[in-house]
Amino acid sequence: MEVKAEKVNPYDNQRSKTEQVREMFDSIAPAYDFMNRMMTFGIDKLWRRRAVSMLRRRSPQHILDVATGTGDLALLLHRRLHPDRITGIDLSEGMVALAQKKAEKAGVDAHIRFMTGDCLELPFAQEVFDCVTVAYGVRNFEHLDEGYREMHRVLSRGGILCVIELSTPVSPLVKPFYNLYTRHIIPAVGRLVSHDVRAYSYLPESIAAVPQGDDMLQLMREAGFTDCRFKRLTFGTCTIYTAIK
Repeated sequence: MEVKAEKVNPYDNQRSKTEQVREMFDSIAPAYDFMNRMMTFGIDKLWRRRAVSMLRRRSPQHILDVATGTGDLALLLHRRLHPDRITGIDLSEGMVALAQKKAEKAGVDAHIRFMTGDCLELPFAQEVFDCVTVAYGVRNFEHLDEGYREMHRVLSRGGILCVIELSTPVSPLVKPFYNLYTRHIIPAVGRLVSHDVRAYSYLPESIAAVPQGDDMLQLMREAGFTDCRFKRLTFGTCTIYTAIK
């Protein structure tokens, strides 16, 4: 399957997407949490909580949070599920540094390990995690199929993958307002707050290009996952995907 999001880059078409995504998140790291709350009116917190509640009945003990960013999902997983171990990995040193500070401030740095690394080449042995999560990150993968294969590789048999991703509303009543907000208002505010001219223009472009719904499930199946499902939230502006190895 051709994945249009792989060809949508933050800055240019000369360098690899991985390099540009790392540079972008290092640049916007100080403003990232504020922009998340502002862009979603705080609803991003509810989306994470919904995903964690979907994982609760499985009681995962060894969790990998891919594209962990500033650690919001990893910290929530620790508070709600109390697993034995959580590892958060991200390309951006700036984002990981902020995640580590949050963990230290919350007094949970002994339970959550944050590290930098490439999500397409995860530095772990096979089948070492019983849960893998990704929040708002897969659209930034340079090769989405490789990312899913890597997550499948490190997941234990019977383990669960949970992906939270921004998506485009399907309702013709909501879509015009969504397009106005994401294509014009968010980029303008993002430029003022983060001082990165391209980062928050890249955001709506990457959301529009990432596979959604059944197309995303097909990529998961091709990577070896089964029982692939999705649930749309908040008029379709966010989608939670789950799959089993």
